Amino acid sequence: MSKLRKPFLVLSVVVYFSLLLTSPTLAGIIASFPSPDLQASEMRAEEIGTIQVALENELVRAKLNAYGLTADEVNQKLDEMTNEQIHLLAQASDDILAGGNGIGLAIGILVIILLVVVILKVMDKTVVVR
Repeated sequence: MSKLRKPFLVLSVVVYFSLLLTSPTLAGIIASFPSPDLQASEMRAEEIGTIQVALENELVRAKLNAYGLTADEVNQKLDEMTNEQIHLLAQASDDILAGGNGIGLAIGILVIILLVVVILKVMDKTVVVR
């Protein structure tokens, strides 16, 4: 019986791997992906557009004017910001544009204040309350 044991084991492993462990193959066209640089530049352009829409909001414009910032200064600073800073502002701008109920309004106002504070910090300006 021991003489038949090894050939039987080898035969069963061969049958298992060749017949039972097969999987169907799939063929198809693989989608192309843009290069990371192109993708980052497109993403940056979209996020700057979102920020520009939020900056057109009357509340944001009024707050920036109250702090003595013009639209040209803000646009100049946007061009100098890193991708991470642009992403942060775009997320905050999405919250401003969302609107909603009273809670959403309160969150929107807080996000506007956050947006103004971040822009002021980036421009190295300080606010003094007397």
